[in-house]
Amino acid sequence: MIKFLEKLLNIIYIQSCYFCKSTKDESIICKDCYNKIHFLPPSVLRRLNNSDTYACCIYDGIIKKLIRDLKYNNKKKLAPLGANFLYEYIQKLNLNSDYVIIPVPISKGRLKERHYNHMDIIAEKLSKLTKHKTEKNLIIRIKDTKKQYKLHKQERIENIKDAFKINTEINLQKNTPLLIIDDITSTGITFQEIIKELKNAGYNEITAIALSTPDIWN
Repeated sequence: MIKFLEKLLNIIYIQSCYFCKSTKDESIICKDCYNKIHFLPPSVLRRLNNSDTYACCIYDGIIKKLIRDLKYNNKKKLAPLGANFLYEYIQKLNLNSDYVIIPVPISKGRLKERHYNHMDIIAEKLSKLTKHKTEKNLIIRIKDTKKQYKLHKQERIENIKDAFKINTEINLQKNTPLLIIDDITSTGITFQEIIKELKNAGYNEITAIALSTPDIWN
């Protein structure tokens, strides 16, 4: 009876791949699905306001499903996976060893709708991997913007303009290197606005990394 129950528990708790349901690797992502991800080289995607911005992967297939399900479908168990991809990418960069992780914030309206900011969760997981502090309240989103992917470039610029401000109550030294993280960067407008606000507030050493970018923008 005990052996039967042990076998039953082993069957129930075998980890299957979230993306293809295969159990052969007993992992949330199998090797086959991992190999389908289009990882990008550790080279600058854009230089915005004298700061380097990067993207870890192309926004398609596995990465697209990961981001959309984490962001919109409450699949928080995918956050460690996103954090791991960012961590692997960051290891290839020559970043200042004292950086603080800054997740891109969402508006109060979106937070009320979703009940969480997926980038805050990824930042927490990334913080544990890198041993670097996260400060999720340094940047405040003060404007309920439209969804960027539905807009053309000029509309995106107007949509995100003046959407962020610095929280002056956060006691962070101005010479602290900052690492901004987001899920997707396309035109770079969001990173550009955040970097602008940070530099206006006196922060100068800023790097931004997105988990993904659509290949049409590269």
